[in-house]
Amino acid sequence: MEITLGLNAYHGDSAACLLMDGKLVAAAEEERYRRVKHWAGFPVEAIRYCLQVAGVSLSDVDTIAINSDPKANLWKKAAYIVTRKPDLQLIKKRLQKAQKRLSIEEELLQHFPDTLFKGKVKWVEHHRAHIASSFLASPFDEAVFLSIDGFGDFSSAAWGMGRGNKLSIDGSVYFPHSLGIFYQALTQFLGFGKYGDEYKVMGLAAYGTPNYLKEMRQIVQLNSDGSYQLNLDYFRHHNENIEMSWNGGSPHVGQLFSERLSELLGIPRKAEDSLEQHHKDIACSVQAMFEEALFHLLKKLHDQYDTSNLALSGGCAMNSAANGKIRLNTPFTNLYIPPSAGDAGGAVGAALSVWSANTSGSIHSHLDHASFGNSYDDEAIELVVDEYRERLTESNCIISKNSSEELIAECVDAIDSGMIIGWFQGRMEWGPRALGNRSILADPRRADMRDRLNKKIKLRETFRPLAPAILREAVGDWFESDYDVSFMSEVFSIREEKRPLIPAVTHIDGSGRLQSIRRDTNPLYYDLIKAFHAKTGVPLLMNTSFNENEPIVCRPQEALDCFLRTRMDLLVMGSFIIRRNED
Repeated sequence: MEITLGLNAYHGDSAACLLMDGKLVAAAEEERYRRVKHWAGFPVEAIRYCLQVAGVSLSDVDTIAINSDPKANLWKKAAYIVTRKPDLQLIKKRLQKAQKRLSIEEELLQHFPDTLFKGKVKWVEHHRAHIASSFLASPFDEAVFLSIDGFGDFSSAAWGMGRGNKLSIDGSVYFPHSLGIFYQALTQFLGFGKYGDEYKVMGLAAYGTPNYLKEMRQIVQLNSDGSYQLNLDYFRHHNENIEMSWNGGSPHVGQLFSERLSELLGIPRKAEDSLEQHHKDIACSVQAMFEEALFHLLKKLHDQYDTSNLALSGGCAMNSAANGKIRLNTPFTNLYIPPSAGDAGGAVGAALSVWSANTSGSIHSHLDHASFGNSYDDEAIELVVDEYRERLTESNCIISKNSSEELIAECVDAIDSGMIIGWFQGRMEWGPRALGNRSILADPRRADMRDRLNKKIKLRETFRPLAPAILREAVGDWFESDYDVSFMSEVFSIREEKRPLIPAVTHIDGSGRLQSIRRDTNPLYYDLIKAFHAKTGVPLLMNTSFNENEPIVCRPQEALDCFLRTRMDLLVMGSFIIRRNED
């Protein structure tokens, strides 16, 4: 039995996964255990979880694969230093970071003193790991692949062709040019300064018009070969020492844009400032520029490789609005995006890359679900409920244990009557999105439901959309496109005649972030939606992540804490239903 432990370490979204003979058996992000969003550092607790699920110890692990290689692109780095002469502090910080990444054995000895790692450590170039996380987990024997993000190992994008187990990387975009940095810098300019806030700009874009697209084309320039470059006058990252924090907590990236951007777009918005139409139009223009650059590159790649299959990865592959337009704006017709396309997913990619290099047979095992995290049976859940029983009684809650049929019937009645449900079932999802195991569920037919959830439970901006989780066989009847999208990774237009029926999950532009539900991958969730369909004629539910300005809940304790401090009506964990008694 060959055991491979994959890691994303010393960066945002620290994570670990474990393969046994090439099969993924466990994967989790460190943030779920540390309770800090995008936690950066060494993923100690995620490693513990993966080893526990597999029933092995660190001494049983044959290889640790890490989704970064400090030795990658050394000549490119040296040439940049010689020709561009960046701030010496910038060079010093990069060298210190690289040195830290070479101390894996010391980290393991510190955190796992009772067991000795005797295997090998393999460093996998950042984008190769991203690429492996998509292509080697896709249903394709042959596909174009594209990894695109901020930066990793001195590059921001890589592309080529995958065949069988072989990944041929044929092109890259190198530092300092990056679509990810463009989007992140403009996200900061719009007053969303936290690491990972780009999805807020994507949501806000639907409320604007691309009135600043001309200005955006001054910032991002497209090349004839499909690549792109930044007008560096508008950025600081290429020659200044930008403050960055990547270890032991919440990641932080200092201001990326230069003062010149203010001359082009006006005064930057502060976080406390109100959102004006001006800001919404800039957001829309940022999204439009991103899509223009992405589709430009993809069209060139299709011309070069002449295949309809595309495997997409990297942090920019989390832009679900752009992803949903790929088939409309490029010749690609078949698309695979893994459940964790960003840096956390590089842990799986690094492990798959190492495994594929060491095996002659095909390792393609289509990753069509994301249930690789912690799970709790009824016995474990009951023990936690007993610990909380006094607090639940004080909150006037009623606890019951139910069969699957009773549980579904009660939940359908509750949702139909306007109640909001915390849904905690099975194994926690791998990746940033709740897909029906750690979800908050509600009625998509109620026009006020999105505002209720955003204001009273999620405590976030009201413009943020909520997703429709729909039976796979009903997708074509309710959306203008009929695709199987398991990981909520693509946004499509909802059929115009259906939009008034499901206002809570219909974004202002008539779109919805699709998640198609199949019974073979999540039977209880499928049966719940099917029962709701039977009662209401609507084959979908509103789904959002089970959290409140924190990482998605992992353990029953966190589910109970979130339920008690918010205004959810029901908490469903395993066979247990906890209901607030309003009488």
